[in-house]
Amino acid sequence: MAAPNRRPARGAAQSTIPQLSWREPQPAPIVLVSGPEEVCAERAIAGVRAYLRAEDAALEVSDLRADDYVEGTLFAVTSPSLFGEPRMVRVQSVERCSDPFLSEALAYLESPQAGATVVLRHTGATVRGKKLLDAIRSGIGGGVEIPCAAVKRDADRVDFAIGEFRTAGKRIDPGAVRALVSAFADDLAELAAACQQLIADVPADITEQVVERYYGGRVETSAFTVADTAIAGRYGDALIALRHALDSGADPVPLVAAVALKLRTMARVAGTRESSRELAARLGMKDWQVDRARRDLSGWNEKTLAMAIQATARADIEVKGASRDPVFALERMVTVIATRAPYGA
Repeated sequence: MAAPNRRPARGAAQSTIPQLSWREPQPAPIVLVSGPEEVCAERAIAGVRAYLRAEDAALEVSDLRADDYVEGTLFAVTSPSLFGEPRMVRVQSVERCSDPFLSEALAYLESPQAGATVVLRHTGATVRGKKLLDAIRSGIGGGVEIPCAAVKRDADRVDFAIGEFRTAGKRIDPGAVRALVSAFADDLAELAAACQQLIADVPADITEQVVERYYGGRVETSAFTVADTAIAGRYGDALIALRHALDSGADPVPLVAAVALKLRTMARVAGTRESSRELAARLGMKDWQVDRARRDLSGWNEKTLAMAIQATARADIEVKGASRDPVFALERMVTVIATRAPYGA
């Protein structure tokens, strides 16, 4: 049941046990699911269960909490049953584990039960249970680790979405990935659900038009529509898009944030001569994001870009309470960006 050796994941260099991708989990006597990203952790644990269930449909699954632990429970649920069915024990809240659990888990590592898979979930929110984690990572118990690092950067969310479709064997256009990630920029669980919905509902390739049809009402999608049209210099279209977004209930704050994100990307790319691949690697972006930013820079120069960034910074302050009229603040920002001239000029 032991998993094959893999190269240690980033941030786990001191671990001597195999490091597995959460997309390709495998069982072992001890499976440590570490890190803060719950979406990935849930997938990993579900994957281990599916793997074991495929091997034997009679799998017994038990759930424990390490912070509300009754002494003796771990040994009881991992002990062989009368008919010898395989057992899987899912243990939550190891980062808040009680002393009795810690003591019994350390003892269990010394002699894991045959036919049992114990999955330990530790978010890394505290150092509680470090002694247990160190023991597992040293190889005691014959375990594997599935790191679930936080998905924070836009590039990480893009990788996540692409991975969802690649795993399902479906193609998605780069523009569709961008639109999808923009629509669910603040919630990885919703992004994951949206990807799965498109995978289930759409038999053909996923295009930007498909994403717009499904999720065009999302505030963030409307925000990037405003940003795209303003940066392209389409003044009238930008004002119409802004009004539509506001009428649809969009919050001014994420609207400004979407514009600021695009302008910052343009500023980072402006004036560089590296290839898209080299620049993307250095900036932590995707090749197509660099290409898009370079296209957006058409017609812009250092002076107009600086003016647009200043106008956006002013709007950001005003929509967060410094102005009594956030709509006017948005309209002035869009005007400066779309006309590439000072307001009222």
